[in-house]
Amino acid sequence: MRRHLHAEWTKLRTVPGTGWLLLAVAGLTVALSALAAAAVTCPATGCGTDTTKLSLTGVQLGQAAVALLAVLGIGGEYGTGMIHTTLTAMPGRTIVLTAKAAVLAGLTMAAGTVAVLGSVLAARLILPGSGFTSAHGHPLPSLADGATLRAAAGSVLYLMLIALLSLGVATAVRDSAAAVGTVLGLLYLFPIIGHVVSDPHWQRRLWQISPMNAGLAIQSTTELRSLPLTPWAGLGVLAAWSAAALLCGGLLLRLRDA
Repeated sequence: MRRHLHAEWTKLRTVPGTGWLLLAVAGLTVALSALAAAAVTCPATGCGTDTTKLSLTGVQLGQAAVALLAVLGIGGEYGTGMIHTTLTAMPGRTIVLTAKAAVLAGLTMAAGTVAVLGSVLAARLILPGSGFTSAHGHPLPSLADGATLRAAAGSVLYLMLIALLSLGVATAVRDSAAAVGTVLGLLYLFPIIGHVVSDPHWQRRLWQISPMNAGLAIQSTTELRSLPLTPWAGLGVLAAWSAAALLCGGLLLRLRDA
């Protein structure tokens, strides 16, 4: 496994787009979170905004860069034909996919940690100017608070699971453009359909099976009883999607010719 990990790390870090996509994960996440914090105001009478969830809004955009990074991890090899060389040098296809997943997960967690910490810091700097103060019942987001720490750590795990989901899809479809379209469709289509459907029962069901909606429940720190799923259960839904995608991709990788 050490040889496989070294090979996958070498391939991924030498691809020109990897560094830019990692920067995009952090940059886009922090930028959107800062914009969201600056766009919302809280009057002196108070408001019902979840400041922790607000400060992590950028994760919804940063995940797109994570998906692109994950697809690049194997889609590029299929596009150039390098996958033949990879599987000739390392015939154990399951181990190859496992090594890719491990390297990708590590990089995503590193970039995600920077993105989440930057978002929380930006919120702490911006929110007081928008009226979110302790006097109004909105203490600044702090990792010393258990709920905020759970939301922040869960957001990093969320991005990692998005990467694994994208890797599984890309392995299954073997085409970068199709894989990106499929992943982004899974992430953003469920919420759109949920807004279109008028039946509250189906809205709740769609929310519960949506990889993005369910996964991002981990960011909620207030009014948890109103959520269709608890924060960790929601993240578990995304984990199930990621596991299913990796399992499907791994089986197809073993059964099909490269």
